[in-house]
Amino acid sequence: MDYVKVELSELSQSDWSVDGSIMVMPFTDAISASRAAELAAARSGAKGLLLAIHDDQRQGFVQVVNLAFAATKSPWFGFMAQDAFAGRDWMALALQALHKNRGVLLGFNDGKWQGALASFGLASRAWASTNYPNSAFFHTGYQRHYADAELTVLALHAQGYVYEPNSVLVEVDWAKDGAAVNASDRALYRQRAAWGFDSRVKDTTLANMFA
Repeated sequence: MDYVKVELSELSQSDWSVDGSIMVMPFTDAISASRAAELAAARSGAKGLLLAIHDDQRQGFVQVVNLAFAATKSPWFGFMAQDAFAGRDWMALALQALHKNRGVLLGFNDGKWQGALASFGLASRAWASTNYPNSAFFHTGYQRHYADAELTVLALHAQGYVYEPNSVLVEVDWAKDGAAVNASDRALYRQRAAWGFDSRVKDTTLANMFA
């Protein structure tokens, strides 16, 4: 897998088209991002592109991923953070699992959610393009949290969510367990869950599984 680092302001100035997968890593810490991206690219076990995007405009994780989704072309599109630690063949194993199970979204083994949530994920672009207006990858109302939770619910509803425990992208955040989630993001998720995410998910238990 190739690895490229760009400024957010430069994203729309190049052609980011690949035949395989594109993995996006928004970052604010250049040292952490370079270390994580170089290891992930070397250990991917598959062709594709790891695009590390410096959020020099402080747009936030969700917005950067959405901008990258609009600026790229590939059959598969994924997201990860600057604190990810990749296991061997993480991308190859993910693609194998998606193809085998005809999945639309895979949640990597992040060392926290045991597959229940795609905190780092890889999605079919064809499926992801149908979820939100203007072909956004994540719902644009979220800032930092819960966008991945909603996407996971939509994939579960479509019976296309896949988990491959050997496909490892561990989140290495030493302060994570003590950090608070964004309150407005939580409120938006609960509001959208109550309405079945634009009336798409009728199963209330599924809709509220992360509320």
